[in-house]
Amino acid sequence: MSAKYVMQEVKDLNNEGRTLLYPRMELQEVCGLDELARQVAAGTTFGVGEVKGVISLVSRWMAVMMGQGRQVKLDGVGTFTPALGLKKGREREEPDGSGARRNAASIEVSGVHFRADKELVRELRRSCRLERSPEQRRLCRPKHSPQERLALAQAYLRAHPVMRVADYAALTGLSRTMAGQELRRWVQTEGSGIASQGMASHRVYVLTP
Repeated sequence: MSAKYVMQEVKDLNNEGRTLLYPRMELQEVCGLDELARQVAAGTTFGVGEVKGVISLVSRWMAVMMGQGRQVKLDGVGTFTPALGLKKGREREEPDGSGARRNAASIEVSGVHFRADKELVRELRRSCRLERSPEQRRLCRPKHSPQERLALAQAYLRAHPVMRVADYAALTGLSRTMAGQELRRWVQTEGSGIASQGMASHRVYVLTP
């Protein structure tokens, strides 16, 4: 069975006003545990129920191992690493040490990072047969002007203590990449009323005093 791909129009981050076309796979329905277990069982002496049981046990023990602060590496699959974040409503620590300090009660596991094993990628390449879709995905144009987006950000921050890149992206319809770039531009723009706190993935945006 072939996988279809479309040519997706995206903004050229190095040349404002220019767009580029990149291939993007059209994802179909999800392959769930039942189907995956049937495919695995078909090539072994194990029953479908046994395969599902083993997968469930592997999942559980992966969580236990990561809960001990360890990465889990599955040869031929990839490496799983736990990620932490602040619980909802908790304020971030300031890099200069001012403000509240966050203890363990304020922090929780926010997700799991996955890095694919090279063998998994090679096997994917071997098994994938691509077919171009006649459809082309056009770039979604912003519904608001830059000044309208700034006004939306200011209104949001008057109602919320902080704003993250994901919040601004949902608010304006921009991609996360473009939303992050524009927020950094507002921080550098005198009179925007937008400032940033924190660094890298922990950066949030606030109204200036």
